[in-house]
Amino acid sequence: MKITVETLVHAPLAEVWRAYNSPEDIMQWNAASEDWHTTAASVDLRVGGQFSSRMEAKDGSFGFDFAGTYTNIEDQKLIEYAFGDRSARVEFNQTPDGVQVRVEFDAEETHSIEQQREGWQAILNNFTRHVENQH
Repeated sequence: MKITVETLVHAPLAEVWRAYNSPEDIMQWNAASEDWHTTAASVDLRVGGQFSSRMEAKDGSFGFDFAGTYTNIEDQKLIEYAFGDRSARVEFNQTPDGVQVRVEFDAEETHSIEQQREGWQAILNNFTRHVENQH
């Protein structure tokens, strides 16, 4: 099953794209809640390139690496990647009101669909705030 989350970012497309793919930016916005953070990030934005984000609870109780391989990239339009046996698609669409960022990903079986949607949406909402606060 696929889950979709989206946001509208009021910033130029080039800025939205850069912030989504810059390790320095990722470390600032990539968290689903205030008690989590990303302590390291790497991006090799090309087909076959790898990415990784180290996500950790701020109290040190838990952490994991969200990592995968880029499978398709269209500059400032589309990123597709595989992570484990799952995949995701991120679309960047310029609209008159801003840049619509839509993420579609394969659900996993550990957490409920609603938990997964809420977590990914929270991260996307943090991304939007991050970009708009820098703009």
